[in-house]
Amino acid sequence: MNREELMREAIRISIENVANGGGPFGAVIARDGEIVAVGANRVTASHDPTAHAEVSAIRAACERLGTFDLSGCEIYTSCEPCPMCLGAIYWARIDRIFYGNNRDDAEKIGFGDAFIYRELMLPLSEREKQIEELLPDEAIAAFEAWRDKPDREEY
Repeated sequence: MNREELMREAIRISIENVANGGGPFGAVIARDGEIVAVGANRVTASHDPTAHAEVSAIRAACERLGTFDLSGCEIYTSCEPCPMCLGAIYWARIDRIFYGNNRDDAEKIGFGDAFIYRELMLPLSEREKQIEELLPDEAIAAFEAWRDKPDREEY
């Protein structure tokens, strides 16, 4: 499939998902023009705020391919990824992102994430949500265990 066909599939999924009780978002992960996995926004349907289309597609692709590294893949999303999804895309090492609607389009129908982008730019002490370091001397034990683990799989 070419890029336009893959994007049309993401758009089709987003429209179908609205009819099936989900949000207006769809995603397709492809490698070499072949669909690896798809996802749809099921936040309200599954009562899971992380059930965005991109995250769902990443989970499905990783399970199908048996890896957390989706290098060589592209993601096609019906809308510009939110900060959470963008982070997941980067962690999954997806090579390219293609999107249909942009964040301004999403804002117009009540799916604004501009406040998250603004929050990320602020120092921790100025953010809306209180963020406080607690028990760092104890928490470091997990990092030390990881650092010293000879058979760890880097990611």
